[in-house]
Amino acid sequence: MSSLDLRINGQLHTLDVDPARPLLGVLRDDLDRTGTKYGCGEGQCGACTVLVDGRATRSCITPVGSVVGREITTIEGLARGGALHPVQQAFLDAGAMQCGYCTAGMIMSAVALLARVPHPGEAEIRQAMDGNVCRCGTYPRIVAAIQRAAAVSTEDGR
Repeated sequence: MSSLDLRINGQLHTLDVDPARPLLGVLRDDLDRTGTKYGCGEGQCGACTVLVDGRATRSCITPVGSVVGREITTIEGLARGGALHPVQQAFLDAGAMQCGYCTAGMIMSAVALLARVPHPGEAEIRQAMDGNVCRCGTYPRIVAAIQRAAAVSTEDGR
């Protein structure tokens, strides 16, 4: 066990945990950030995606010790001032979810994409989202939601 300082959603947390432990377990079990989901446990499905310094990262295969001193953002950290992030709102507006299990990871990957490429084309969206699995098959609505969020983000500067 080691004492690790983690900055999650803008707040500093000091935890006594094994640095080799997956970030996902620390988020869910130690910090009650249950929006981030456990899917495959192998970094293949994207359900566990969080942002680390703005980059989409699979938390199920990321040792918590590797993110000390970096900014970690979970789905719970996206909303500001009581308003959903434009990507969250776009997913709701487009009905881009069915069961909802993959949604947090999808949204986090989309946020990372739009930070890198503010106006992605459909092919860029599909490529960026390729590592996120939706068992319900709402992919066309997910693409539409990301396109909608790109338009809204441009308007409100987010």
